[in-house]
Amino acid sequence: MLDTYAEKATAISEYAIIVNPDDNVAVVKNETRDGLMLMLPSGEVVTVLKAVPPGHRFATSEIPAGEFVRQYGQPIGTSLGIEKGEWVTHENMSDDVPVVRNLPDDLHTPAPDYFAPEEVGTFMGFRRADGRVGTRNFLLIVPTSMCASHEATQISMMAEFIHYSREKYPNVDGVVAIPHNKGCGCQDGSNLDLMMRTLSNYADHPNVGGVILIDLGCEKTNLTYVEKYLTNREKPIQKPVFKIGIQDVGGTQSAIELGLKTVAEMLPEVNRSTREEFPLSELVLGVKCGSSDGFSGISANPALGYASDLLVRSGGTVLLTEVPEFCGAEHILANRAKDSETGRRIYELVDWYKEYASKFGGVLGQNPSTGNKAGGLLNITIKSLGAIVKAGTTRIEDCLDYAETPRVRGLNLMQGPGYDQESTPGLVASGATVVVFTTGNGTTIGNAITPVLKLASNNRVFEKMSQDLDISAGNIILGTESIPEVGTRLFEYIRKTASGEIQAKAEILKHREFQFWAEQTVSL
Repeated sequence: MLDTYAEKATAISEYAIIVNPDDNVAVVKNETRDGLMLMLPSGEVVTVLKAVPPGHRFATSEIPAGEFVRQYGQPIGTSLGIEKGEWVTHENMSDDVPVVRNLPDDLHTPAPDYFAPEEVGTFMGFRRADGRVGTRNFLLIVPTSMCASHEATQISMMAEFIHYSREKYPNVDGVVAIPHNKGCGCQDGSNLDLMMRTLSNYADHPNVGGVILIDLGCEKTNLTYVEKYLTNREKPIQKPVFKIGIQDVGGTQSAIELGLKTVAEMLPEVNRSTREEFPLSELVLGVKCGSSDGFSGISANPALGYASDLLVRSGGTVLLTEVPEFCGAEHILANRAKDSETGRRIYELVDWYKEYASKFGGVLGQNPSTGNKAGGLLNITIKSLGAIVKAGTTRIEDCLDYAETPRVRGLNLMQGPGYDQESTPGLVASGATVVVFTTGNGTTIGNAITPVLKLASNNRVFEKMSQDLDISAGNIILGTESIPEVGTRLFEYIRKTASGEIQAKAEILKHREFQFWAEQTVSL
């Protein structure tokens, strides 16, 4: 009788994924049905009691009340009494998961297993005067406040129509602006410092070959203030810079006309920069996820993590942010730090954000969006455990403030929100010359000066949004490609994008979103 029962069962791999041998749940990949019989690797049979949608999970064994529900080999919630084969939802699982912050005082994580110099690949990039290497060569227009953002936008749009063409200036990637809604009427202190750091790091970015700074004139963050800030920096901006004051030149129309004239004069100079061959150690990769689903932490994020490891082992730099999405997994990151001091700083990143969010009534556990939950990410712990793997497995070298440039190569963590419109620009301001953005439900965001590659977690959304998404990790879910295979394929895609051989879909569609994180409001 038991043999007959087993004969009716289908291998669980046809319908679901057990992510870690220690898990007591399986994540559904194909549509299930009531009463579906599936055979576990152990030979046991589990019957799906009620159809479970893709991205969600069912119990592979009975999970008595009070015991942990486990995925990724880690607790993701506490059972309220879950039967074998039952769909795991908030009706039978609480979000209660204790985070044990055990950090050895003598923590010392070994350095990455670096490739030999002759094994490190190369890309074609732009060498800047300060020694850094860019993947793009933009002429950037920076408004010092919201009072100059309209003029900056008009200059960039009109200049690309009137003066710029790839045929005429083959080494220039475009004329772009970073309009924003900040600058005047703001308090002194951290907010102003953060704004100035972000704007100046964009102007000084290795993907930028020339800069036009524009102000109204009477705002707090006018050109005089910006120049004072730039003077106090440890390093000057070593590229063509021109300044325009709207009030000084007679208003909007005069400022736009002067801006267009200046662009026409600067383009030939910016075009003098040419691509040269450099080792991949010169790349700075920002890793990001958005509109994630239940597959993101199983396919796209670990594939990106594999590529991140390849870059770090090549001597390059990887930046990970979205601190609210460390919550529930911060102990894993802390124990990957190079030493106990760095590990404690990782905890401080999370604790600072929790305290900061609480001032505005925010709770980090509310980070998962409606789309996240519909895709199977029921709580912040599940989301975080799947999110952190996009930074790979190498040790964490340092912790940075938002938009702060790295002091050392390797894997760095940056303070910042999970909100895409603010965290992506933060990565770029911190120095990312390429960004890979994983997505489960599909997203369209780009950046003004850095290519943003979209990596889909599943083939369905990749096919549906092929105009916006660059590459898919969905074959990992199907079982036709491994994480290393997709990660290696992605790494080569990153290299080609960095070299200018490939344009990110967001670049082609001119997605140039820019906004920076302001601490007056909370973003999760």
